[in-house]
Amino acid sequence: MNSDVQCVVDAVMGSQELFKYSLPMIASENVTSPLVRQVLSSDLGHRYAEGQVGHRFYQGCGFVDTIEAKAIELAKEVFRAPHVNVQPISGVNCNIAAFFALAQPGDKLLALAVPSGGHISHAKFSAAGIRGMKIYTHPYDNSKMNIDVDGMVKEIKRLKPKVVMFGASLFLFPHPVKEAREACDEVGASIVYDAAHVAGLIAGGEFQDPLKEGADVVTASTHKTFPGPQGGIILCKEKWAKDIDEAVFPGTVSNFHLHHKAGLAIALAEMKQFGKAYARQTVKNAQALAASMDDMGFSVLCKEQGYTKSHQVAVDVSKIGGGSVVAANLEKANVIANKNLFPWDNVNGTDDPSGIRLGTQELTRLGMKEPEMKEVARVLKRVAIDKEKPEKVKKDVILLKSQYQTVQYCFDGDGAYEFMLR
Repeated sequence: MNSDVQCVVDAVMGSQELFKYSLPMIASENVTSPLVRQVLSSDLGHRYAEGQVGHRFYQGCGFVDTIEAKAIELAKEVFRAPHVNVQPISGVNCNIAAFFALAQPGDKLLALAVPSGGHISHAKFSAAGIRGMKIYTHPYDNSKMNIDVDGMVKEIKRLKPKVVMFGASLFLFPHPVKEAREACDEVGASIVYDAAHVAGLIAGGEFQDPLKEGADVVTASTHKTFPGPQGGIILCKEKWAKDIDEAVFPGTVSNFHLHHKAGLAIALAEMKQFGKAYARQTVKNAQALAASMDDMGFSVLCKEQGYTKSHQVAVDVSKIGGGSVVAANLEKANVIANKNLFPWDNVNGTDDPSGIRLGTQELTRLGMKEPEMKEVARVLKRVAIDKEKPEKVKKDVILLKSQYQTVQYCFDGDGAYEFMLR
């Protein structure tokens, strides 16, 4: 084999092996079913289909029309959405399209600050900045790790923003969409809800339903709690359907990665069948993990509120090494997590934030439940608090993970890490 090719293949196989025997706890990742992975490697990955279902700019798109139409049909049902666009290729792409559809340069956006959990695409130098919006930040209650409702309403009335943004990267509890709706109507503001992290929980009925609560547009990734291939999806009220569709194509997307949309359609069918049980167990696992970690001496945020109502657990590790050190040591033990800024951190201190963020969605997808969360908490304690050598703990992590190699909550529960390479 060519040496350059061999280098790449070795790295692919190395990553495959790493995650096969690790505890994957990055809150923005998941594992797809074997059937989804099969269609991702199909001939669709070579093809183009610009335009909408039944109105393409190229020939040969009849089967693509079937796939996209089925994905839209399933998404409307699963998300209880009046209108759906499945063509965005990422969550950030969704946000850019939403801002182009709902706002003009110079309009005001009210969104979460990054240290308070806001995604970078809501910030000055990303999607909102591309649209030229003036960005203001939600008042935030650090003790509750959520938007301050009274302060938010006052800011909406004072600023009169064009768009009020909800959703976050650090997302423990539902956001006050219902509480914002009346104030937004008073000043003529639209509500955009970034559901990238919690889309799978929304689909499973285990989180808030933002469209029902008053959001105009919901944007999302399709590969976090929603266990599909990497990509994006936009849900909206009929009022915004034409503007959203035009902002996606031809506004921000040309070809929309057809193999990913086939995978999305299958993942939507899986969520229709298994989504409620999967979402419920994901939240139960997050709460069980948080409680076990708290019992073991970790400083888990929001104990008084039950720690979390999502897939995420936020832990302040500033007194036991800091986020960077703890995350690096966990990786040495084959626990894959990330350091995370908290609201009280300096936004310029991203190299050494106070916290780590843990997600339970992928472990849940592999069949783990509350008893396994206690085992995971013990592993985390051994590395972060007891300061055992990570290499020693790694052996026990590999043994634990070797028992969870099959994807659950899908139609073809075969190996999660099987990979064919000639």
